[in-house]
Amino acid sequence: MLNPITKNKNYLFTYLAIWVLITLIHTGILYYFYDIDFLICSIDAFIFNGLFALFGFSLWYIIRFSLKDQQSIVDLISNHFFAALVTIGLWLAIGFYSLNAFFSDQEIYVEFLNDSLPWRTATGIFFYLVFVLFYYLILNYEDLQEKIKKEVELKALVKEAELNALKSQINPHFLFNSLNSISSLTITNPDKAQEMLIKLSEFIRYSLKHDNIEQSNFKLELENIQKYLDIEKIRFGERLKYVRVIDENCLNFNIPNMLLQPLIENAIKHGVYNSTDEVLIKLECHCKNDQLNIRIVNDYDPLATKKTGRGIGLKNIRERLLLIYQKHNLLEINKGNMQFEAILHIPVS
Repeated sequence: MLNPITKNKNYLFTYLAIWVLITLIHTGILYYFYDIDFLICSIDAFIFNGLFALFGFSLWYIIRFSLKDQQSIVDLISNHFFAALVTIGLWLAIGFYSLNAFFSDQEIYVEFLNDSLPWRTATGIFFYLVFVLFYYLILNYEDLQEKIKKEVELKALVKEAELNALKSQINPHFLFNSLNSISSLTITNPDKAQEMLIKLSEFIRYSLKHDNIEQSNFKLELENIQKYLDIEKIRFGERLKYVRVIDENCLNFNIPNMLLQPLIENAIKHGVYNSTDEVLIKLECHCKNDQLNIRIVNDYDPLATKKTGRGIGLKNIRERLLLIYQKHNLLEINKGNMQFEAILHIPVS
């Protein structure tokens, strides 16, 4: 893992600028308060601060790969104690050795250097604590971001699983009805049974093809609905009439796949099933305010015997829309005296 200081050029420049500022302050304090030659002050500040800038940079790897996952607070404190001891010890040893070698003939400065050991040690402890605090803040932030990322991925997986579960409830329901009808037609009308079987295979091929794709082109969905209605037309003949009024600019938008089929199925189940007369199913679509408005309306006889059902289709549509768009009321149901209306409001922006 890269050191956070080098991940971004701005961070690196800021890090260097801070140490340049500390070095300047260090130089100024020695020059104005201890009356030491400016060149010696500059070299003293450069060596001690430059060394700790390097040691501090390296501390990241010690904390990240050795000290971060300590289980016991006692172990953590003791390990940091020894890390600080080694870091500050090496820093002081290299600094004192270098400056003593450079200015061995400067007795006043060498005496000052030896006398400065206590406050330099305190400074080293302060620098170490600042680095430790900074790196632990970085590590906690990265852990938090990783947890958020994993949570988002988990929610996406749960959402996908829920959507697949909802779709799996719809497809077998239609398949069961169609196979029952084909079974009956093989006895009464074998030719129509064959035609219906071909249409059913085309419909199922489309369903399987789009099973793992959440969005599908509206035009393709309409074509698939036509296949579905061709199957049902074989069963119901002239009793089923289908009309659609679609704005051309709506055809290129995407909608959740297999969303319209259960609404059409619902219209047939509660309209055509219970009627001996012609039943009109009308599908309209227009775009308004960044929204695809799809209206499906069908005739029905309020006095006819109701076909029982658990309402899986409408419930699943509501749940799918909520999962995908995180919005309520995207499916509107209106039941009149002679007509049943379902309106979908699909966001397209």
